Amino acid sequence: MTTLKEALFKKIEQHRPRTTRLMKEYGDKVVADVTAQQILGGMRGIKSLITDISYLDPYEGIRYRGYTLPEVFEKLPKPEGKEMPYVEGMYYLLLTGDIPTESQVADVIYDFSNRRLLPRYVFEVIDAFPNHSHPMAIMSAAVMSMERESLFNTRYQGGMSKMDYWDPTFEDATNLLAKLPLIGAYIYDKLYLNKKDVYPDPTLDFGGNFAYMLQKDEPYDDVARMYFIVHADHESGNVSAHTGHLIASSLSDVYYSVSGMINGLAGPLHGLANQEVLRWIQDVKQKMGDKLPSKEEMKKFVWDTLNSGQVIPGYGHAVLRKTDPRYMVQREFALKHMADDELFQYVSMLYEVVPPILKEQGKAKNPWPNVDAQSGVIQWHYGLTQYDFYTVLFAIGRAFGVLSNIIWDRALGYPIERPKSITTDMLEEMVGIKK
Repeated sequence: MTTLKEALFKKIEQHRPRTTRLMKEYGDKVVADVTAQQILGGMRGIKSLITDISYLDPYEGIRYRGYTLPEVFEKLPKPEGKEMPYVEGMYYLLLTGDIPTESQVADVIYDFSNRRLLPRYVFEVIDAFPNHSHPMAIMSAAVMSMERESLFNTRYQGGMSKMDYWDPTFEDATNLLAKLPLIGAYIYDKLYLNKKDVYPDPTLDFGGNFAYMLQKDEPYDDVARMYFIVHADHESGNVSAHTGHLIASSLSDVYYSVSGMINGLAGPLHGLANQEVLRWIQDVKQKMGDKLPSKEEMKKFVWDTLNSGQVIPGYGHAVLRKTDPRYMVQREFALKHMADDELFQYVSMLYEVVPPILKEQGKAKNPWPNVDAQSGVIQWHYGLTQYDFYTVLFAIGRAFGVLSNIIWDRALGYPIERPKSITTDMLEEMVGIKK
């Protein structure tokens, strides 16, 4: 048993009595009221899911296992000479709630390196797609094709105690996570490079290896580490996280679950925002004659945009009421490494100009930038200029949080999800509308 798996098992044993007690002694306790607006508005804000992996605080942003994002980046071990932490260390944190030591991270890195290689048929599945296919469709199919590798299915069919469900789920999840960078890199090569020489380096960590396979020079390895960590989780109610959770609640294996997660993430209302922001900034740059405008010129452009009924992409958030910490992590990196980049200069000026205008306009609950306001610009700067691929990067990162949640769902024996529906007639009657 690896160091991570042993630490996880101890945490599971400590946690199980808590959920058992909540069900037995406090199961009939009311914890939330539901309004008609929430029912009709996509269940937004209804407290009906549980996850200990992450929590989205309106004023502090995402917390991983109680740690704010700045604390995560400060406390997690980093490769020697690098600015960004090991992604493997984040996995240890998400699963156990503990900041790992250097040796514990090294153990996870070694374990991942032994799980990286893809079966031949996965390459064949990817190769079978037409070259104009969307990379998310290819990624979803590649993950789904590996369902035959599921250890959970094998042990379930052979007979297994519910108390042990988490064990093969952990193995499946870790196997899949270790393989995702190679899947992503091979899709990138197929669609955009066609060099057919995508091979992992067994001496490199998760982020470093991904940069190596994409043939990107330093500091793109740190860009990859940063990107995967900031996108790893965002509570369990967003579309991608909840889709993975919902599918897994039926005891479908992690390959089914993550393929579904990818499909949800591909929707334009969820995972495509970063490329839409980048496209908008490039359009602004073109309208400004490819020169950086003055602040007054930018203010006028923003007001004209708002007065025409359009929004400023990358600003606002359903929950946050401050600048997204995920934005700030990326901004600090960009200020150090690409301050002279023309598109980033637009991002910086918008950061100064837009929030005061949105406050003055008074319509936005949150006038501050979110994670998508500059993540695409950073990828573009380092040569990743293919918009459609950005969501693949998002999916690789988000899989860490989704799979960590699924492992814990199995460990604590959470049941299949089955919320109750009502008709419009019933809702009208409940709120007092008379026929």
